[in-house]
Amino acid sequence: MATHTADTSPQVYARIGGVLYLIIIVAGVFGEAFVRGRLFVSGDAAATASNIAASQLLWRIGVAGDLIMHVCDVPLMLVFYVLLRPVSKPLALLAVLFNLIQTAVLVANKLSLLGALFLLGSADYLKAFEPDQLHALAYLSIKSHGYGFGVGLIFFGCVSLVLGHLIIRSGYLPGVLGVLMQIAGVCYLTNSFALLLAPTVANMIFPAILVPAFIAESSLALWLLVKGVNVPKWEERARATRIP
Repeated sequence: MATHTADTSPQVYARIGGVLYLIIIVAGVFGEAFVRGRLFVSGDAAATASNIAASQLLWRIGVAGDLIMHVCDVPLMLVFYVLLRPVSKPLALLAVLFNLIQTAVLVANKLSLLGALFLLGSADYLKAFEPDQLHALAYLSIKSHGYGFGVGLIFFGCVSLVLGHLIIRSGYLPGVLGVLMQIAGVCYLTNSFALLLAPTVANMIFPAILVPAFIAESSLALWLLVKGVNVPKWEERARATRIP
């Protein structure tokens, strides 16, 4: 019979996962809505440059917050693997692999945001360029970050589909959360491929296309934090698959 001490209980993992997921959501919303959404002016490189130059600390805080979000991604991967491996160890591992690629892409993508900041600095080597050129290059760097973010979310869309499937099959987490996560996965994939293949369509559907994803992830995070998993059912599945 599977037994768990307090520090190895799936409920402890669930609570930790809920906290980590909420940190990720808050940090992500802060960076996207309250930093880049406030300072980046679509179609206006000069205004964007002026905003960033006047709020460099806020821009740096936004980048730091994004990196904190990605640091939290790593232990959250472990949490989901531990919680969902009784359902299917290969699929739980597949979710981890997709998530690793997503996180690696998004972390590397932060260099684009730092590059924009460097271009708007006062270093002597920047005097080789006209101000308008620097503004355009900084704007291009930020636009590149947006596309890099979309590329990373392709892999997270796959993560959401796999996690949703595992949650639906688990019996110890509400199936509706799994359905919501699969809807989130479809939304992420739709948004990212629209961005790559039909930018005009992407502009029409964003940000509404990601509202279901926000609802799904917030619901899962809060459920893990407040309710956790049904431990007896988790242990039953763990025993059936001989997981210690």
